[in-house]
Amino acid sequence: MMEDFKSTEHPHLRYNPLRDDWIVVSPHRAKRPWQGQVEKLVQEDIPRHDPKNPLCPGATRPNGQVNPDYTNTYVFDNDFPALLPGGPDPPASDDPLFQSAPAHGKCRVICFHPWSDLTLPLMEVKDIRVVVDTWIAENILLGKQFEWVQIFENRGAVWSCSFLPNEVAVKERMQKNYLKTHGKPMLVDYLEKELIKKERLVLESKHWVWLVPYWAVWPFETMLLPRRHVLRLEDLKEEEKDDLSQIMKQLLTVYDNLFEVSFPYCMGWHGAPTGKYFNDDMSHWQLHAVFYPPLLRSATVKKFMVGFEMLASAQRDMTAEQATERLRNLPLVHYKKSSEKITNGNS
Repeated sequence: MMEDFKSTEHPHLRYNPLRDDWIVVSPHRAKRPWQGQVEKLVQEDIPRHDPKNPLCPGATRPNGQVNPDYTNTYVFDNDFPALLPGGPDPPASDDPLFQSAPAHGKCRVICFHPWSDLTLPLMEVKDIRVVVDTWIAENILLGKQFEWVQIFENRGAVWSCSFLPNEVAVKERMQKNYLKTHGKPMLVDYLEKELIKKERLVLESKHWVWLVPYWAVWPFETMLLPRRHVLRLEDLKEEEKDDLSQIMKQLLTVYDNLFEVSFPYCMGWHGAPTGKYFNDDMSHWQLHAVFYPPLLRSATVKKFMVGFEMLASAQRDMTAEQATERLRNLPLVHYKKSSEKITNGNS
């Protein structure tokens, strides 16, 4: 007799409607002993102000420019940008195998705080709100000129470009098709169903929901969604910005508490395209942030996209629901703050 399927034990595929692809889920593999690469744990001994750090206030950057003595968030043009606002376009080609296209844009760097040892989860909520306002200002400023503004964080950056990048172009197509077929924006519909199921919700606030997507690829991949339909960051209401600052601090604290380490991740915002798209109906879009952290089993074991994943299909071991359970059971007080309380209590 065939045994009943259990998502926590048996391999299966899950569909990602945002990217129109499938992921292999192999929960039984989580039981195997680890034989992969183990990273050396980097000691978190970061000085508050390091004059050798080119991002610090008053420091000299590689191009010779000196940073001002900024007191909160500071933004400047990337000294070594991947995209430039001007320059010649490549010539047209009639060969279908050798196609080129213009690529213009602007790359900016955001310093969240003047203190080098302070990451977002350790910042005050009021200071995170300044970061949120900076994201919005950059989205408005660059969005007037470019079709896409990619705000992302591997500790702060904004790239804007004259074209829709691959990931965004797929999301544009899939969300537009979903609205046409189902009469509701995809991620609005998705959140409504997740709020009913409650299987993958990690944190909820008055205006935001943090969850592990059903189709997550990275071990502790998550998505942050507003409760109402919002197209772009600049469309957020004041109370939603305040609430975003609070839940950002909480969710990043949860990440750090998972393995009691400053959790590495790549985070970015996706909303309706800008530039010429301001004139189009973009109601199929829903603003959302995605978090892609590489840590797998501990602070020293990372997930890499190799082998089958590079050649065939993405794969993960534990299910999205198992990852949710790990995250939702963690405290909202940062482990460094907890250590301070214990130390102070015993001193």
